[in-house]
Amino acid sequence: MHSNKEINLFIVSRRRGLELHQSSIPVPVALPLHRLSKSETETALHGEHSSVSAGRRPRGVPYLSFSLAPLTEVRRPFYLRASCGSLCQGLPAIGEAGRGHRVCTGTENKLSTLSDLDQQYRTLRKYYENCEVVMGNLEITSIDRSRDLSFLRSIREVTGYVLVALNQFEYLPLENLRIIRGTRLYEDRYALAIFLNYRRDGNFGLHQLGLKNLTEILNGGVYVDQNKFLCHADTIHWQDIVKNARPDHLVVPSNSSRCNGRCWGPKEDQCQSLTKTVCAEQCDGRCFGPYVSDCCHRECAGGCSGPKDTDCFACTNFNDSGACVTQCPQPFVYNPTTFQLEHNPRAKYTYGAFCVKKCPHNFVVDHSSCVRACPSNKMEVEENKIKMCIPCTDICPKGDHTHHQRLTKCHTLGLPPKQISICHGISLLVLKQQWISSLKLQSLGEISAGNVYVTNNSQLCYYNTVNWTGLFRTSTQKALIRNNRDPKECILDRMICDPLCSDAGCWGPGPDQCLSCRFFSRGRTCVESCNLHEGDVREFANGSVCLECDAQCEVADDDGLTCTGPGPDHCVKCLHFKDGPNCVEKCPDGLQGANSFIFKYAEVNNECHPCHVNCTQGCTGPRLQDCIGMMDRTPLIAAGVIGGLFVVIIVGLSVAISVRRKSIKKKRALRRFLETEVRHSPSSFLFFFFYLFFSQAWIQKTDRKHLKDCSLSQFHGGIWVPEGETVKIPVAIKILNEATGPKANVEFMDEALIMASMEHPHLVRLLGVCLSPTIQLVTQLMPHGCLLDYVHEHKDNIGSQLLLNWCVQIAKGMMYLEDRRLVHRDLAARNVLVKSPNHIKITDFGLARLLDADEKEYNADGGKMPIKWMALECIHYRKFTHQSDVWSYGEMKIPDLLEKGERLPQPPICTIDVYMVMVKCWMIDADSRPRFKELAAEFSRMARDPQRYLVIQGDDRMKLPSPNDSKFFQSLLDEEELEDLMDAEEYLVPHAFSIPPLAYTTRSRMDPNRVSVLPDHRQYSRDEPLVLQ
Repeated sequence: MHSNKEINLFIVSRRRGLELHQSSIPVPVALPLHRLSKSETETALHGEHSSVSAGRRPRGVPYLSFSLAPLTEVRRPFYLRASCGSLCQGLPAIGEAGRGHRVCTGTENKLSTLSDLDQQYRTLRKYYENCEVVMGNLEITSIDRSRDLSFLRSIREVTGYVLVALNQFEYLPLENLRIIRGTRLYEDRYALAIFLNYRRDGNFGLHQLGLKNLTEILNGGVYVDQNKFLCHADTIHWQDIVKNARPDHLVVPSNSSRCNGRCWGPKEDQCQSLTKTVCAEQCDGRCFGPYVSDCCHRECAGGCSGPKDTDCFACTNFNDSGACVTQCPQPFVYNPTTFQLEHNPRAKYTYGAFCVKKCPHNFVVDHSSCVRACPSNKMEVEENKIKMCIPCTDICPKGDHTHHQRLTKCHTLGLPPKQISICHGISLLVLKQQWISSLKLQSLGEISAGNVYVTNNSQLCYYNTVNWTGLFRTSTQKALIRNNRDPKECILDRMICDPLCSDAGCWGPGPDQCLSCRFFSRGRTCVESCNLHEGDVREFANGSVCLECDAQCEVADDDGLTCTGPGPDHCVKCLHFKDGPNCVEKCPDGLQGANSFIFKYAEVNNECHPCHVNCTQGCTGPRLQDCIGMMDRTPLIAAGVIGGLFVVIIVGLSVAISVRRKSIKKKRALRRFLETEVRHSPSSFLFFFFYLFFSQAWIQKTDRKHLKDCSLSQFHGGIWVPEGETVKIPVAIKILNEATGPKANVEFMDEALIMASMEHPHLVRLLGVCLSPTIQLVTQLMPHGCLLDYVHEHKDNIGSQLLLNWCVQIAKGMMYLEDRRLVHRDLAARNVLVKSPNHIKITDFGLARLLDADEKEYNADGGKMPIKWMALECIHYRKFTHQSDVWSYGEMKIPDLLEKGERLPQPPICTIDVYMVMVKCWMIDADSRPRFKELAAEFSRMARDPQRYLVIQGDDRMKLPSPNDSKFFQSLLDEEELEDLMDAEEYLVPHAFSIPPLAYTTRSRMDPNRVSVLPDHRQYSRDEPLVLQ
């Protein structure tokens, strides 16, 4: 033993979890249990569990000892100790987990038992009565045959191992146990160990295992041996129960002639339920039948009653309110919309195999789990009444947070009693300490569970002043204080509480041993008043607690206060500088702000003010000139601005001149080409690119037939009466407004030139140009108007065949323009005219542009443009190609069903084939859009079977509109003396295949500056003049 006498302070563990703060160097000591009598032990632990007995140390029980700093009041040091074994592992911390499951704590005593068998049984019963989930090991040892073990029927799950040994009862009533998780194994091998359950000198022992619902052992093997009277254990199909069975981990009795079948007992309801070996091959876990549809959810353990995760008998991982899940709801979830982690309102903590909203009282939260103590790199704090572990910012506070897994042997924790703040689930036992005069547990603020027993300490004082009830957490806790030194003798020896202590008592002499202070407290020491007006360190009073003022507060010279609260923002006067409400050592100089660095300077009154926003190295004042490293840059800035403007002007002029020269060069080249090549090559195709000049006398404008107005022109209906003939040909007359300028006249003539150069069945034909005071273009009259209005007027009579035919005709007309390198730039349904229901033509070449042989695109320099029908590259960059016409083509199909705005949704009558063609036309990349040749071929194919691609209700019953149904056409017929109307193409068809000679008749009045020749299909009779004045 030790040379110094010992005093023993037993801390008897009631629950798993012992929180101790700030450790000193551990000093191992021995425990003189021989000093305890049986009556003293039973009295001290009345109603509690004990691992000590009178006269001898229990076999196999380890101990935990706490070294305490020697007390100055006694002549010899004493030590604080806690017995281990079942006691350090804790009495059952009954609580709620999962969905109403009552949880208790297991033990780790193995074969160690108490000398008193009655106490052994009472300990077992108090541990597991009304318990459903054992968080740890279930050890049933040394129970005789007459004991009532029916309280074990409530156990459904064990997280560690199950040990049944050295018992004499006949029946093991673990009838509701379904799963043994095997997080700890007996002898590092077995999750279920049952052996030596009989009396050697008798005829009784364990006969039956009441484990009829045990269907899963997640980890570990089975050891069932040396049970003299046990039957039916050899019939069990253990491979169906053990998840990963190893032959060397299955020690079970061989077949016995007395036991037949697979059962736990002789009754019908004791048959073994197979949940693994009978499953279909498709099942990846347990099942509740032999069929594929009988597979349990993959999170189920121990079987199930259905396929859902809520039908499991037990969970492989975690139980979340009755549902088996892979993990509990995490405290943070990822928001894919904001791309950030957000707090999860459904978050739960992991507690064993359960998900709980709140950890038990004697547990702390580490990330998303309930743990008994924080790891070494974290410290425990309390936030919002929740104890949690946070990483230490520097060196963690020194302490001993021994986890319960370590308490398997005797340990010494270096911790003086004055540093114990909370006893989580331990009982306090102080007895027969003849040298102790005070407990000095001044930091002890709570005993969360367990009782207090202080007795037979002949020199102990101050114990009678402590309000033990105020330290208890529950009303069931007790304090047994007796046979210590008489309080009167303590008073005579002046061993009383300090006058600064309140009536709550004290742990020893001095103002630092008070349970609470009468006036104020500074740290753990009681004081009469705070240093508000005097002292080197000034304080402020926060209730009855004296706290130091911030270091940046200036100490007041007079009787005034130095500060009014904590922090640098409550100083009465600053020691150095003041930045806003806070006292600081120096003004901010280059601190990172929200958007930039922060620089401030100090005024005469030592207040910090911000520098100019352009200061980058600090400043001495608020102006820009006060910036450190700043010089007068005004001349440089002015010179830079002037130089930049000059460069911009030069570049702009250069670009404008270049564009202008390019345009002039292009027009001159075209003019030379027309004046030379075309006039002298009558057999060439370009021979037909001249246009005819009409005399105004030939045209009879019908003012009542006003068609429409545009920004630069007007459209009227009229009659063309060729000179010397009686036929009347209805025409459309495009008249340039008188208010337009020279540029509009040039563009108007360019349009006429382009129309004269084009010849296609689906392009509107230019008949001639009338050079009246205002320029007029004479074209074919399309009696049914534009396609947009025609569809709106006859939408109930237009079938799928007609719609697809229109698509084909428009595509062929645009294909013709593409082959001749002409970009239309204004393709829309309003610019497609209807000659007859089966024949439509493209018109309005006012924005069309002809590309050179080496050009692939046209870049516009301004002007008004139809935004709604334009491709994106046209809007952003004013770049026009044939593929931008493809975009417009996709916009104008089926115009009665299109909407304004962005790209259109799939029309109800269109199949996905038609809609995909539209989508291809709207591709962002112009090169990805189809060519008009491809569009013509695609819609020609669709037109062969129109009802397959367009679904129109009543399509078969739709009647094509009559060619004479047009309102405008009828109005022309109603005009007086218009009975002999003839279509322009009918008038020109008879001469379609003859080429006129270059010589002209005597009736021809030639103007060499205005000569134009009709194309071959525009031939008149021989007597018809070609050019008239």
